Amino acid sequence: MSWIHSVLFLSLTFRWCVTGESSPEVTDDGAPMEKTEQDALYSAIQGFVGDSWNGSDLYPDPCGWTPIQGVSCDLYGDLWYVTDLTLGLVHENSLSCATSLKIKPQLFKLKHLKSLTFFNCFTSPITIPKEEWINLGSNLESLEFRSNPGLIGELPETIGSLTKLKSLVVLENGFNGKLPTSLCNLTRLKRLVLAGNLFTGTIPDCFNGFKDLLILDMSRNSFSGTLPSSIGEMVSLLKLDLSNNQLEGKLPQEIGFLKNLTLLDLRNNRISGGLFENIEKIRSLTDLVLSGNPMSSDDMMGIKWENMGNLVILDLSKIGLRGEIPLGLTSLKRLRFLGLNDNNLTGTVPSKELETLPCLGALYINGNNLSGELEFSRKFYEKMGTRFKASKNPNLCQHVVSEAQHYVVGLKSCMMEKTKGSLVIKQTWSNLKKEDESSSSMGVMVTRHVLLSNGFMWDLLLELSLILLLNLLVC
Repeated sequence: MSWIHSVLFLSLTFRWCVTGESSPEVTDDGAPMEKTEQDALYSAIQGFVGDSWNGSDLYPDPCGWTPIQGVSCDLYGDLWYVTDLTLGLVHENSLSCATSLKIKPQLFKLKHLKSLTFFNCFTSPITIPKEEWINLGSNLESLEFRSNPGLIGELPETIGSLTKLKSLVVLENGFNGKLPTSLCNLTRLKRLVLAGNLFTGTIPDCFNGFKDLLILDMSRNSFSGTLPSSIGEMVSLLKLDLSNNQLEGKLPQEIGFLKNLTLLDLRNNRISGGLFENIEKIRSLTDLVLSGNPMSSDDMMGIKWENMGNLVILDLSKIGLRGEIPLGLTSLKRLRFLGLNDNNLTGTVPSKELETLPCLGALYINGNNLSGELEFSRKFYEKMGTRFKASKNPNLCQHVVSEAQHYVVGLKSCMMEKTKGSLVIKQTWSNLKKEDESSSSMGVMVTRHVLLSNGFMWDLLLELSLILLLNLLVC
């Protein structure tokens, strides 16, 4: 301790001895913590961890040599004040919340509090206070409620008074009802996460003022209605996740104005109206997930996919796509996941082109009406493993030399039928190609159909060599 700190300590001690004043707690940095601030901190924590907790005995200098896990302080003038408070078992040595806890009014008397977090703290049903939040409005920049199933009721309207908030995280709690309109006041937000609750109603149409917002996650709720066009005015937005709600209607064209967006996840809603061409203007996108929406889109070929070269994940499964697989997808060199399953796609699969994608690690084209032959190499199948599915395409087959090389479960090997007179010749595509190239004596399967007068048909199956077959055809 420096001589200046020593003098300060002695002067404070002398004043306490002479005047009889209660001595504010002096930290190891020589500065005291304001007495009312210290008492408010002890009382607030005691409400969460239980009445048996005695902070003044356990932590006589909470901003100094006896710090409390989850509490951070800063100097204002010559006094220490609490700036960060985290309640709940974030770390092993954090203070755990009691089953029956109380939110004491002293919590809202921490006048310099900048960050407040509740993690897995509220397990029994409780509603949070409504009026006191305004007391924290002048300083609070971060407010988080994470994994608190006991937090029920609506989000207080007074949350909107915290106009200096830069981060509001309300993740996996029991909140329900409509969002307060006062959220539109929080225009300084950089992160707004309301995921995993029971919120209902429509998404507020007031995002035109959120110029600094980087992350908007309102997934896993019960929001309904259409997407507001003001979403397109969040020019700094990087991630937009509205998945697993009940949103409906068409996608607003204004989404195409989000030039910095890297993630767009709208899966499992009721969005219709097809894909929109403005999506190709978001060239920064790395993750585009639209699966599980009744889009009934036939304009997949109209999008210039080659302009979206940053895509890593593209999931368009279960959205009613029609038409062929566009070759533009084969230009996405960073693509790792491609989901086109459970649609109404037709035509052939551009196997050779897709195989050239260097990063592709998962491909799902099952559940369509694709036709023709898959021409992927053995190396490709071995690389993909179970992350490749092509089954439930009735007219699609795979190139197979032997049963040991039957790579795709649920997909038949390619067979071709030739008919001449009453003869039906069935052979694998691979055998047919070799037959065309040379007159090798590779075995084929011949079926002779004999139609009798009584209407029955007898099938005589004969395994003949290619030479015998050709002789029969000539005759």
